[in-house]
Amino acid sequence: MARIDNRKLDQIRNTIITRRYQKYPAGSALIEVGNTRVVCAATVEDRVPQFLKGLGSGWVTAEYSLLPSSTPGVRVQRETHGRVQGRSQEIQRLIGRSLRSVVDLEAIGERTITIDCDVIQADGGTRTASITGAFVALVEACETFYEKGNVFPVKDFVAAISVGISGTGEKMLDLCYEEDSTAIADCNVVMSGSGEFVEIQTTGEKRPFSRAELDEMLTLAEGGIDELISLQKDALGSQLVWRVGRIG
Repeated sequence: MARIDNRKLDQIRNTIITRRYQKYPAGSALIEVGNTRVVCAATVEDRVPQFLKGLGSGWVTAEYSLLPSSTPGVRVQRETHGRVQGRSQEIQRLIGRSLRSVVDLEAIGERTITIDCDVIQADGGTRTASITGAFVALVEACETFYEKGNVFPVKDFVAAISVGISGTGEKMLDLCYEEDSTAIADCNVVMSGSGEFVEIQTTGEKRPFSRAELDEMLTLAEGGIDELISLQKDALGSQLVWRVGRIG
């Protein structure tokens, strides 16, 4: 089967992660996955949600937004607090859960790290790109308050990718928008660097899918996430990669 951009079925899109993309956040990254581009910025605040006050634990959360000019055709309505669409709420919760899965919240102390993921151009896979890019911004932000001898708050790597089944039954990795919109089934997979699953979101769009098909999709996703974690390490550089999982 020939894909739209002539990639192999198990090939991820050209992916570039640019660290320190913005000057002012504690951590930031621009992630480019094919024609999808997301700016991820991490802010650290010396406060925690009410339910964590006095417990000595921190919090990691995320916000996600499609900017008005990020999609072709009709302008996307800008989202504001109190008027966040259901899709955006679902995605930002996914990003937050994914990041917290590899974070020692006690090691953060009574701080909140908020990752803003703003999609400046969308061509499929915006939620998975957001998770992968947000991780880089998170590590960079944690370095700003980490003290030598303590536990580094980020315990492991985490990344995400999409996989799906084409109209002809082929399993494809890292779907662009056109591929995703015609897929029989699509799946978003989040995994840790140790190879454990954090979240699997799979939907049969045009027909049910079998256990064997799901296994094939997950195998493709594992290979793609390994590549993405390698790119995260390249972006972070030797000075930060060794911090992840460090105690003392």
